[in-house]
Amino acid sequence: MKTIKSTFLLGFTLCLTINFSQAQKSYQIHQDNVNPSMVMQYEKVAKEFNDACNEYKPQTSWVAATTNDMKYLYISPIENMADLDKRPFADMAKKMGDKWTKIFEDFDKCYDSHKSYIIHLVEDLTYMPEGISMTQDGQNYRKWFYIYFTPSNAAKVREGMKAVKDLYTAKGSKEFYRIYRNGFGTSEDFYLVAVSAKDEIDGATRSKENEAVLGPDRWDTFSKVMNYASRFEEYSGEMRPDLAYAPK
Repeated sequence: MKTIKSTFLLGFTLCLTINFSQAQKSYQIHQDNVNPSMVMQYEKVAKEFNDACNEYKPQTSWVAATTNDMKYLYISPIENMADLDKRPFADMAKKMGDKWTKIFEDFDKCYDSHKSYIIHLVEDLTYMPEGISMTQDGQNYRKWFYIYFTPSNAAKVREGMKAVKDLYTAKGSKEFYRIYRNGFGTSEDFYLVAVSAKDEIDGATRSKENEAVLGPDRWDTFSKVMNYASRFEEYSGEMRPDLAYAPK
């Protein structure tokens, strides 16, 4: 997590124009790909860093998540590209001095690669009829589905995603999901589907019940997406309130 030294996620130097009003809510994500042998050490350093933030109170915020393949994600909302030029940790780093440097040296020992990128919430494809929220009380378990596609199939995939939402709406599905679209810093086009549950059993139960609610028509509808996808990836994990931060 050495990039946090300057801006928390990434000090972008390129000029890029993005229509954030069209993209709606946007988030910058820092992803640490932690080595399996270093997970416990990483957890120790991450909590040390979180404690330091609660002490020095930098003016920024993020939610955190971990995946089943040991990725650690730190997700911060942004309003526009200018937010990436902010340096919310500058005063904290100055006050901590060598302790700040030590924390990030310890972080760097825990992984061989990390990256930062932007994703955008796509509200009109999201199915959360009771209100859209990235986090829900008591539902920290997550399933993440990545649907990749080529630029030539972007319109078809979007049409398919809309058809899926229409089916869920018509059937009154109780399995809710959020849709995110890749943004700056990603190398491929994808939609990310995020599904919340209480735990793995609750998630599997909801998914099974949802199959009955949607009925056999679901296969024809899902094919409107999958027929144009270049590949599909599925991950599980959990939100980590203990690694999240918001100034009090």
